[in-house]
Amino acid sequence: MNTNVSARLLRWFDRHGRKDLPWQSETSPGRRDAYRVWLSEVMLQQTQVTTVLGYFERFVAALPTLRDLARADEDSVFALWSGLGYYRRARFLHRAARICVEQHGGELPRDFAALTALPGIGRSTAGAILAQAHGLRFPILDGNVKRVLTRYHGIDGDPASGPVKKQLWLHAEAHTPARRVADYTQAIMDLGATVCVRGNPRCDACPLAGDCMARRDGRTAELPARKASKSIPTRATVMLVLRDRQQRVLLERRGPQGVWSGLWSLPEASDADGAWRIAQRHARIDDAQTLPAFTHVFSHYRLNVEPLLFDRVAVHPGVADDPQLRWYGRDELDALGLPAPVRKLLLGMGEE
Repeated sequence: MNTNVSARLLRWFDRHGRKDLPWQSETSPGRRDAYRVWLSEVMLQQTQVTTVLGYFERFVAALPTLRDLARADEDSVFALWSGLGYYRRARFLHRAARICVEQHGGELPRDFAALTALPGIGRSTAGAILAQAHGLRFPILDGNVKRVLTRYHGIDGDPASGPVKKQLWLHAEAHTPARRVADYTQAIMDLGATVCVRGNPRCDACPLAGDCMARRDGRTAELPARKASKSIPTRATVMLVLRDRQQRVLLERRGPQGVWSGLWSLPEASDADGAWRIAQRHARIDDAQTLPAFTHVFSHYRLNVEPLLFDRVAVHPGVADDPQLRWYGRDELDALGLPAPVRKLLLGMGEE
């Protein structure tokens, strides 16, 4: 184990590390609440700290314990998650909480194998929970840590590939100290997030700069290697905004597959003609108004959305018999898991 790296990082952390994040509160000296650590780790996957802070505070205010999360219904969980994206994270979080209540006495297990058996908890997340909540010596390898280790050791190749990831895990294990492991894991994450950033790293402020191979060889802009960029396809959809005389909007729960699975959203059609046919199945309609179009970008495609408003419609009573369809008033939207662009669209519409 290279104690020099961990010692330098810990000294840097004592002076510059982040120590006031809301998931860092300790239940005992050197121990953090496992539920809060877990929640933060899941939220921080593909999302920056500045974005996560508000979501985290609202989530733990509503669901302060793992048992509270397990008891919550899926709509409530999705409503708290709405806007963070990658909703599968929220579904796995909810499912794992229920498994913990059923099989682990309402607590996250302290055993690595049991933790990684839970939905949505991989090797790095499990390591972060065990290190930060229990002070156990387990390495982590999130995106920030990968960047630090790739540059420090001058590792070529895609960090997501099997051989490169194997090298990175070996280095992560070697550098993780036996003591102050919670502080160390926070330190190396903080270094990647605030100093060893993707563009224009602040090498003059880095405690590892003296023997960083990327800095020595002038390769900080090259490492980590970027994936070959590829163009993403564009798709188009028409979203139906069916609004009745009570200003309620018809929402449809999306199926278990595809994007926004399980969330409430607006009915969709491939074109305007299809939208009219769907609208006529749900309500008696007279006219439609085209609302401003917008584009929402997913990780794997771009979605061009044309919203079509059917206003002051007469509701077909048969809609009430379909559990996947429901009329919602504007004041009820906060309690629903809605895709962020759909929530923005509905809340931005004026009432008549």
